[in-house]
Amino acid sequence: MPSLIPNWGSETKSPANEQTPREIVEQLDKYIVGQGDAKRSVAIAIRNRWRRQQLTGDIKNEVAPKNILMIGPTGVGKTEIARRLAKLTGAPFIKVEATKYTEVGYYGRDVESMVRELVDNAVNIVRDTERKNVEEDAKQRVEEQLLDLLCPRPIPSFGDDSDDDDVTKQYERTRAKMKAMLVNFELEERTVELSIEQKQSPVVLGGMVGDQMDLDLQGMFEKIIPKNSTQRELTVGEARKVLFEQECEALLDQEMISAAAVDLAENVGMIFLDELDKVVASEGKSADVSRQGVQRDLLPIVEGTSVQTKHGYVRTDHILFVAAGAFHKARPCDLMPELQGRFPIRVELDDLTQGDFVRILQEPENSLTKQYTALMKTEGVDLEFTEDAIEAIASYAFKVNQSTQNIGARRLYTILERLLEELSFEAPNMKMGRVQVNAGYVNERLREVTEDEDLSKFIL
Repeated sequence: MPSLIPNWGSETKSPANEQTPREIVEQLDKYIVGQGDAKRSVAIAIRNRWRRQQLTGDIKNEVAPKNILMIGPTGVGKTEIARRLAKLTGAPFIKVEATKYTEVGYYGRDVESMVRELVDNAVNIVRDTERKNVEEDAKQRVEEQLLDLLCPRPIPSFGDDSDDDDVTKQYERTRAKMKAMLVNFELEERTVELSIEQKQSPVVLGGMVGDQMDLDLQGMFEKIIPKNSTQRELTVGEARKVLFEQECEALLDQEMISAAAVDLAENVGMIFLDELDKVVASEGKSADVSRQGVQRDLLPIVEGTSVQTKHGYVRTDHILFVAAGAFHKARPCDLMPELQGRFPIRVELDDLTQGDFVRILQEPENSLTKQYTALMKTEGVDLEFTEDAIEAIASYAFKVNQSTQNIGARRLYTILERLLEELSFEAPNMKMGRVQVNAGYVNERLREVTEDEDLSKFIL
C-alpha cells in the first residue's frame, strides 16, 4: 500500500520531509540557544526518516528509527528542541511524563495511551489539511441552504400550469436577488430557524470511555444512541457559521482521514518521553518495584508493537522516541538493559552559562524581550531593553539559579515578570510613551529580592 503521507505543512520553505540536517539545525537555532550536539542528533534522526521513505521492498521495514536519550538538567532546552522539531516538520507529536505512570494510586490509563494520543494528534493534522480542500464546496452548500431558509420554494398549486410557471419565475427572480444580497453579506442580521444537531456524550461502560472500550462495541453503542437536534432562531451570520461547520464535517472522508492519520503516526510520529530517570529503581526501596514495572511496560512500545486505537491498529516500530531526564541520582546504565538498547543515541546537554542567558534574551525569534516589547506595544508603550540591562538580567538569572534551585532558562520568566510587573500594571494608563529598561532600572527592582536568599526562593 503506498504511503498516505503528504507534506502536511511546515514553517520553512523546504518541504517538511525533505529538509537537510543543516537546514533543520538552522531552523532550531532561531529558537534555541546552544546545545549543538542535541540539535545535530535530532536533525540526523529526522533526515533518516526521509531516507527510509525513499527505500522500497523489505529493507524499508527493516530500518528502525534511532531513538534519542537527552541527558541534562531542567530548563536547558530538551523539551523545546523536541517540540520545535515536531512543529518544524509538521509531524504528530506528544509529550508524556514517565513519572505519571508511577504515582501511588494511579489508575485508568496505561502506557499504550501515549500511542492513542499520538494518533489523535495525527488525525487533527490530517483533518485540518483536508478541511481546507472542502471549504469552497462547503461555502456553496451553505449559501444554498441559507437561500432555502430565507426564500422557501413555492408549493405547487396542482391547478393551472401557467399559474405555477408564473410563480416559479417570480420565485427564481426573488431567489437571484436574495443570493446577490447574501453573497454581499447584506442579510447577516435577518433571522432564520435552524435545526442544530447535538453532539453525543462519550460512551461510558464499566468506567471505560472512548477508545478504552472494544472498538466494535463502542461503534455499536454510537449507532443505537439517538442523536438529538434542537430548533433555534439564529441570525444569518450565526447560521452561516453553524452550517459551514456541519457541511465541512459532512464533506470530509472520515475513513480516509483515519487511514492517513495512522500512516502519518506510524511513519513520522514522535513521542517525547520526559523524566525517564524518575522510573529508575533505587536500591533498597520496595516502592520502586512499580518503577521497574513502568520500564517493562514501556519496552514493547519502544521496541515495536501493535496498539489498538479507535482509528485502527497502529504499529509503533517506526515511531521516533525522544527520551529525556536529568539523571542526577541515576545513570542511563541503571535502566533495564533492553530499554537502554532502544535509545542508541545519547546526547548530554550543557548547563546554561551567564553568556547563554544573554543570548537567550536577544537571539531567538520568540525571545522574552521581544515578547514583552510586542505586548507593551499594544498599549502604545515603546519598550526598549539596553545592552547593559540584558547583561544585568542575565547576571541575576544566573546567580539565582546558582543560589537556589537551578531551573535553567525558565528562571528568566520569573525574573522578567518581577522586573516588569509595575509597568504591566500601569501601561494602560500611560497612553503613548517610551520606557527604557537599563541596568539601573533592573538593579532598582531586583537587587533587594536577589540579595535576600530566603525571599528569592519564594519570589524568583
